[in-house]
Amino acid sequence: MLIHCGMLAAADKPAASPAASAATLTFGGVVYFHRWSKGSQHEFTPEGDKDLSRWRDMVTINTHEAVRDGEQLAVLANSVMSNYQKHGKIVRTDSKPRTPQRPAEHFIAAILGNPALLEAVFARVVLIDGVGTVAVVSHRIYGKEAAGPMGEWVKANGPAIEKALMAWDRIPSTAALRALPQSK
Repeated sequence: MLIHCGMLAAADKPAASPAASAATLTFGGVVYFHRWSKGSQHEFTPEGDKDLSRWRDMVTINTHEAVRDGEQLAVLANSVMSNYQKHGKIVRTDSKPRTPQRPAEHFIAAILGNPALLEAVFARVVLIDGVGTVAVVSHRIYGKEAAGPMGEWVKANGPAIEKALMAWDRIPSTAALRALPQSK
């Protein structure tokens, strides 16, 4: 399913985001701590998930400063979807057309994996303070037999994560993310 640019163009007025520090963020009632940033990619995990080589839950925020309007945002969403298709299976997509009150935005859910793990990803593609932003909530299950547990986990948690992600109004701004320390 491709996201069509024309009918989903964003309004000129982008979504606003908090200007506070992005060292921690809260999603779904869980506090996530900044663990890693490189360029425009920023990763956050809960308290018990400090090991980035074997995390279970993560929020990743990618900013795309060249993306400034609805058509560019739709192209970005299609690019994210294409990348997920190369590494797994798309489970669900949705697009919310612009309204006078808010810009268009896009949602993509996928299951990615390799022989050692499966990862459920839920991505929201939206303009934050006029900048294309991809906020991704991910959950991993490790092991060769991850398919059954992952299917159960997605069935039990997927709809709630989608709802929370699409309503999340505390995605840090590009400026706040840019202020985070860069990893080497």
